[in-house]
Order: sequence, then structure tokens, then C-alpha cells
Amino acid sequence: MSARVSIVEVGPRDGLQARKEPIETAARVDLIERLRLAGVERLEVGAFVSPRRVPRMADTAAVMDAVGSGGRAGDMVLVANERGLDEALAKGARAIAVFTAASDAFAERNIGSTVAASLDRFAPIVARARAAGLFVRGYVSTVTDCPYIGRIEPAAVSAVAVALRDMGCAEIALGETLGKATPRRIAAVIETVARDVPMEAIAAHFHDTYGMGVANVWEAVRLGVRTVDAAVGGLGGCPFAPGAAGNVATEDVVYLLEEQGFKTGIVLERLLDAAASCHRRLGIAPSSRVFKALRGSGAG
Repeated sequence: MSARVSIVEVGPRDGLQARKEPIETAARVDLIERLRLAGVERLEVGAFVSPRRVPRMADTAAVMDAVGSGGRAGDMVLVANERGLDEALAKGARAIAVFTAASDAFAERNIGSTVAASLDRFAPIVARARAAGLFVRGYVSTVTDCPYIGRIEPAAVSAVAVALRDMGCAEIALGETLGKATPRRIAAVIETVARDVPMEAIAAHFHDTYGMGVANVWEAVRLGVRTVDAAVGGLGGCPFAPGAAGNVATEDVVYLLEEQGFKTGIVLERLLDAAASCHRRLGIAPSSRVFKALRGSGAG
């Protein structure tokens, strides 16, 4: 039996949050529905965060209603505070994520606090969510590089990952926010974190600014990581990380893993349809290599 790698589709949230132009709710709903048709079982539906800071996520409640997220274990929403958790619970969310960083400088610009203060703030949120039976993911961004202070030591990442795990996060997503790292540096982070966090609880979240996304995914999988984040069409970019490009493309990751003998449960042709819809409905041309190879530069 082939080993399985679970792909968490982050396009509808992380992939769209930095867009400057408005996004119709119907377009996000259409994207999610197409992703489900492709076999995507886990995805980020949206985020309950400040609409002033992240206006593209202001319609998350409406999106959840439209796609039937209430009670659906695979649909995850990011929450920033107690109010965000209240909104998520009111909509029947069964999975949430909290977000911090390995860099104080990045955390202060992104979530308005130091890393330590963010952990203190999230502890009661995670406790409440777990008491309500929710699955909780903890994001650690800037695991190799911070746009404001430069390189990050793996030990700093591990300390944050352990704190999130200790407060009750079932999954720790290691975010290579700038997309600069190569497999050697990714391996250093994963190996360091895995000394204190079970490998099965680690997820890989890589951006593709320098074209290293797929190589870094393969290194993570080679080391034993079995949960990988990706965004259809290579959507993404962080509003608080100048210069960061999109996430590693889901279709590139699916092609890699399936060709290497892993099962993802995702049908590539239907995934390409979802990527094409990003162009038709959102005006965002897919950047992935697999899309361009199989469908050409247009949306098809």
C-alpha cells in the first residue's frame, strides 16, 4: 500500500488574504466547491480576524454558510482572538488555527504583539476550542527567515512549536514565509523541531518566491512529514512579509507526490480546473509549472 500525504489547501484563505482588489464571496465559494470536487478534504475556508487589517477575509462567515462548513471536520478557519473563536463556534467550525511566528519583529507587525505575548493570548483560546471538541492547528511563521531581522535559528522555531504543542495544538505548521530557504535549511528546522514534537504532528507550509517550494516539500516528506500545505495555482503572498510570493502550488505538489508513489486523494485534472477558475473568476493567472505544462499559459 502506498503511503499517503495529506494536503491542506490554503488557497481560499492564505492565498487570497493579501489581494488588494475586492473578491466576490461567490468567487471564493466557487473555488472551494471546485477544490472539493478535486478531492481536497482539508482546506482553509477563511479567517475571523480584523476586517480592517485583512479586508479580504471579512466575508468568512458568509463563505462558511455557503459551502456548508458547519460541522465539517476538514474545514479550518484562522482565529486571532477570543472574538474570532466566538464567531467560529457560532458558525459550527470544527477546526481552527492560531498564528504566531519565530520572530518578534514579524509577530509585532502581523499580529501586534511579541511571540511570548501571542502565546499567552492563544492559550485560553486553544483551551476553549479543545473543550468544545475542535481540532486546533498552530502556525509558526518565519521559520528560516524574517523580512525584518534576517535568518532565524532552528532552536527559536522549536521553542515556539513546543509551546504551541504544550498548550494543546494537535498540529504545528512550520511556515517558510519568505520562500527563500533551500532543502538544507528546511531539514535543519524540521530535524530540530522533531526532537521535541512528534513528526506526525508537524506540517510543512512553504512559499515559492525563489522557486524552491517543491524541492522543500520533497525534503520535508523525505524526512517523514506527512501533512503539506499548498495553494491552488500558487496563490498567496503575505501582506506583512514584503517580497514574499505565493504558496507552493497544489498542482505542483500533487504531481510530485503522486509521481513519487505517494497518494494524495486529489485528482490532478480537476485541480487544474480549480486553478483555471482562479483566472476566470478572480483574474489571477496560475503560476504553477504543472498548470503551464498541461494547460498552457492561459486559464483553459
